[in-house]
Amino acid sequence: MLRFSPSPTGNMSIDTLRIAIVNYLVAKQQNLPFTVRIDDTDKTRIIEGKDTEFMQILEKFSLIHDNVFHQSEHLHMHQTLAIRLLQEGKAFVCTCQTEKVPYSGKCMELDSREYARLKESGEPFVIRLKKPETPVIIHDMICGKMTASPDEVDSLVILNTDSTPTGNFASACDDMLSGVSFVITDANHTADTLKQVHIKQMLGFDEETRYAHLPTIENNEEVLTLQHLFEEGFIPDAIINYLLLLGYEDTPQEIFTLPEALSWFELEKFTTLPIRHDIEKLRMINQEHLKQIDDKRLSTLFGFADADIGKLAKLYLDEAYTLKELEASIRPFFSPKDFNHSLGDQMRKMQKIIFDAPMIQTFDTFETYMMQKSGLEGDTFSKTLRMLLTGRQSGPDLSKIYPYIKSYLLEVVS
Repeated sequence: MLRFSPSPTGNMSIDTLRIAIVNYLVAKQQNLPFTVRIDDTDKTRIIEGKDTEFMQILEKFSLIHDNVFHQSEHLHMHQTLAIRLLQEGKAFVCTCQTEKVPYSGKCMELDSREYARLKESGEPFVIRLKKPETPVIIHDMICGKMTASPDEVDSLVILNTDSTPTGNFASACDDMLSGVSFVITDANHTADTLKQVHIKQMLGFDEETRYAHLPTIENNEEVLTLQHLFEEGFIPDAIINYLLLLGYEDTPQEIFTLPEALSWFELEKFTTLPIRHDIEKLRMINQEHLKQIDDKRLSTLFGFADADIGKLAKLYLDEAYTLKELEASIRPFFSPKDFNHSLGDQMRKMQKIIFDAPMIQTFDTFETYMMQKSGLEGDTFSKTLRMLLTGRQSGPDLSKIYPYIKSYLLEVVS
C-alpha cells in the first residue's frame, strides 16, 4: 500500500501535490492500494475545511484514491501503543519543562508506575521513546543508503502533555497498522522518516518497507500554492506534466499526460540534487497543453459550450500562456465596446451596418459588404473593423477570427 498524508494546516503547495502524483503513479503501476491519510493530530494548527479542499484538489487532478481516513480517528490506538512501549521499558515519562536536543536523559528512569502517579497528580508530562542504541539505516530507491545516528534520532517525544501523539509517532503507527509498504515523500522529510523507522522497530514491526525521497523543489519566493497557480490560469494536466519533469532524467517526451506517464515513469530516474522552480518552464508547458485541449472543453472555461469559441481562443496561443491571459484576449470580444476615441464615429457607423446586415458566411464577402456600405477603405477601414470586432488594436488576421464569431456578431459589436 502507498499513502499520501497531507496536513490540513495550510494551502496545498506544488511540493505536496508532487508527492501525491508520484504515490498515485507508483500505486497504479504496481497495482497497489492508494490511501489518503489526513494528518490532523495537531489540532492547534488545523484550518477548518482544508481537508475537504485537499480532497477536491485530488479529484481535480484525477488522483483517485482507494481509501481515506483522518489520523485523529486512530487516537486511541496511538495512545495504546505508546503505553505499551512504556510498559515494555522502551519508553519513559518525562516532566522536563523545556525540550533540548539532544535530550539530557534526566527522566529516563521514570517508569510506568511514575506514569500512574503523574496522571493522578495532574502534573504535566510527556512520554518519550528511548533513543536507538545503534544507527538507524534505510536504503532509499533514489538517495541510496541513508543513516541517522542515535543522537540524531534522540529520545523523541511520542505523546504530548495532552496525551495526543506527535506527528512522527502517529505516522509510524498508522503506516504500521495500515500496512503501508512503500513510503514516497520529499527529501526534506528524511530525518522524520528515520525517526519513524526507529519507532516501528521499537514497536516490533519488521515488515519490509521501501522508501523513496524525491528531490526538494527550491523556490526563493513564498511557498507556491496550487490556489495561486489556478488563479493565474494554469491547468491540471500542465501542472502534473511540469512536476513530473522536475528532477526527472530522460522523459521520452516533454509534453505528456498522467496516463501517458504510467507507461514509462521510473522512480530511480529522479536526481538526488535539489531542483529549482521554473515558472517560465511551467508557462511553456501550460501553453502546449492549452493547444491540445478539446476546443469545446476549452470554451467551457470561458463560460461557453461552443467549439468555435475554443478555436477562437487558440488563435491567441502564440502570445498567451495561461487561461488568465487567454481570457484577457477573449473578453474584449464580448465586452461593451469603447467608442470614445478617434475611431468612435466610424465604429458606430459600422455597428449600424452590421445590425441591418444579413448573415454573411465568409469573411471576404463580409469585408466587401462592409467596405461598400461604410465607404471606408485602407487603414481606416481595417483599424475600425478590428476595434469593433475584437476590442483590440492588434491580433490575428480578421479572416481567421471571423468564422468563429460570425454567429455572435450582433453580441460582439454591441
